[in-house]
Amino acid sequence: MIPLWCIPIATITGNTIVLKPSERDPGACMILAELATKAGFPPGVINVIHGSAKTVDFLLDAPEIKAISFVGSNKAGEYIYTRGSANGKRVQANLGAKNHAAVLPDANKNQALNAIAGAAFGAAGQRCMALSTLVMVGETKEWLEELAERAKGLKMNGGFEEGTDLGPVISPQSKERIEELIASAEKEGATILLDGRGQKPEKYPNGNFVSHHSHLTHTSFLRHDPVPISITTPSL
Repeated sequence: MIPLWCIPIATITGNTIVLKPSERDPGACMILAELATKAGFPPGVINVIHGSAKTVDFLLDAPEIKAISFVGSNKAGEYIYTRGSANGKRVQANLGAKNHAAVLPDANKNQALNAIAGAAFGAAGQRCMALSTLVMVGETKEWLEELAERAKGLKMNGGFEEGTDLGPVISPQSKERIEELIASAEKEGATILLDGRGQKPEKYPNGNFVSHHSHLTHTSFLRHDPVPISITTPSL
């Protein structure tokens, strides 16, 4: 998603662009670069560089690079902003977002539930625009059970398998963190409407799968994580 924001703006204004995808999942970025080549972009206009921290430092220090755009965690973004700015670069850093949706009583129920299911569980909740918090206003709190039922209908499987709605999370560490957050929410008094722990597709028994999951809480203690939380309130 992020390269599709950056490539048009950079190139239409006469610039070249260097993309550094996550070292954990560079595949989509490489596909975009291949498509750009097939579309006729000249060599050197869209470039891809791979690596981790040392690669980031190289980009931050390279005098040829005049501007940087980053989307990710607070820790990484603050470092990139500080070092890039110190080198005289213009830095845009979008950090640590947590996306909320307020569901009001006059919402179209069917459209709202479909939109929430897609926004919360698409890409296994691992994209920066993933919906992690619902604020259910008034009688819309009664819709939560139906939302959980719709989530149950999503098919969990390998990402390239036909008909898959929910793929694996990115690493064993991510899976462990998500399961710990579900356990922590339960311990703190949340009602687990749909528990995704301990489930895996038959074909991929060793995959990093956490099935569709959600929990309901009446507190305002929120975290940045791919675990959908619902808060109910009488009104806004």
